[in-house]
Amino acid sequence: MKILVTGAKGFVGKNLCATLKTKEHTVYEYDVDTSEELLQEYCRDCEFVFYLAGVNRPKDSKEFLIGNYSSVDKVLNVLKEKSNKCPIMLASSIQASLIGRYADSDYGKSKLAGEELLRAFGAQNGNKTLIYRFPNLFGKWCKPNYNSVIATFCYNIANGLPIQVNDPNAELELLYIDDLVSEMLLVLEGKAHYCDYSGTQPEPNEKGKFCYVPCTHKVTLGEIATLIETFSRQPQNLVMPEIPNNSFAKKLYSTYLSYLPKHKVSFPLKMNADARGSFTELLKTEKCGQFSVNISKPGITKGQHWHHSKWEFFIVVSGKGLIQQRNINDDEVLNFYVSGDKIEAVHMLPGYTHNIINLSDSEDLVTLMWANEQFDKNNPDTFYLPVEE
Repeated sequence: MKILVTGAKGFVGKNLCATLKTKEHTVYEYDVDTSEELLQEYCRDCEFVFYLAGVNRPKDSKEFLIGNYSSVDKVLNVLKEKSNKCPIMLASSIQASLIGRYADSDYGKSKLAGEELLRAFGAQNGNKTLIYRFPNLFGKWCKPNYNSVIATFCYNIANGLPIQVNDPNAELELLYIDDLVSEMLLVLEGKAHYCDYSGTQPEPNEKGKFCYVPCTHKVTLGEIATLIETFSRQPQNLVMPEIPNNSFAKKLYSTYLSYLPKHKVSFPLKMNADARGSFTELLKTEKCGQFSVNISKPGITKGQHWHHSKWEFFIVVSGKGLIQQRNINDDEVLNFYVSGDKIEAVHMLPGYTHNIINLSDSEDLVTLMWANEQFDKNNPDTFYLPVEE
């Protein structure tokens, strides 16, 4: 499909255009520096318009009307001139609501004017129109210190700069950029979500007047700041906080990482090394244990201990070795020959003393290890006992 995206260089525009291209659509990217000739061409050929352009932090409030009304009018007039009756999606804001605390803002008024202009155009010209009143947006490529508190918090904390939280209990409704883009893909398939609400205020007599993205998150400023601070400490404590699928925390962590400066993209890990090789903790989780990597020199045996409740996976990823286990109450030894040429996971069973032996005369044995709990030096649950006496 040939798709015109206005505001293509903005936060939403960049993310949407990048995704549309992965879907092999032809994307016409229009922004303030695009020539009039290209606009004419785009409006003639496009089969769908995502109107994302807008102004929200101008130097002069008069620019609101120019950016959020006049620019819409300009594109609509070219579409009409080219007799193009393709569908048009407009990115508006909850501040355009006639009800609520934004009723008197210049920004809200300009967004509302753009909505009314589009509706009138659709009714007169026969174009299908879809209007989304977005709440606060967040995600990668959003400009910090502009109009997104999350972008600012992520950028500042990632760069060791202070943040200011005036009211930690202030609640925001937040929409993640990937959820927004997923909804836009549904729009192209004719599967937009319609509602009878203006932002969060009911308008029972205007059912279906607006579209919405069904997945938003209501979070306080204090919660946002605490989460980002927690993320920033992960390279030091190795603890990955709980980030359930589709949770706000998961989306916020992805956003935070996109603001890391180059010198924080990689970080050193503490290698506990001796003549036998090394052991390095890689990652700890709040509820699902920890990951480590063990390197054994040729001919070295490691382990020779057992646990009451702790259990592990040993996964050899390079070299050749032998894993042995024995129930501490009998003499039967379980032997598992392992190799990086055929990667497999071996359970280290509770109540079984176990070891791992590098069978090579020249090659290191590299083993990825997972334990079901973080190591607790005050209660290590680890007891020395050779597998074979």
